[in-house]
Amino acid sequence: MEQKKRIWVAVGVIENERGDIFIARRSSDRHQGDRWEFPGGKVESGEDLLTALDRELWEEIGIRVQDCTPFMELQHDYPEKQVLLDIWKVTRFSGEPFGKEGQECLWVPVAELHNYHFPDANGPIVARLQGLLV
Repeated sequence: MEQKKRIWVAVGVIENERGDIFIARRSSDRHQGDRWEFPGGKVESGEDLLTALDRELWEEIGIRVQDCTPFMELQHDYPEKQVLLDIWKVTRFSGEPFGKEGQECLWVPVAELHNYHFPDANGPIVARLQGLLV
């Protein structure tokens, strides 16, 4: 049986001073395309996790992480690959996030996140964020 490709991903749940969460729409030509996501990306070989998080958020949405805390870890199996999501809550950053790659981006109140279609692996992140409201 063929081993699935494993991908380690650093994910930022970016929160502003109002408590809204920043999300971006995946390009239609990417895996799980046209769905909304929490920004982030692959941790490169030999790269420190927080370095990867800062690099990915800079490349994708133009911010630098100033303060973050571990939020949760998830493993999800898609038919073609397995992802390990290392998710961090980013509460302080420099710059104003925007879609550097031309992707649509929004600040969304936590209570409305379930109205957006996320990749399957992101469901538990939304559930945990919304559970924190109770």
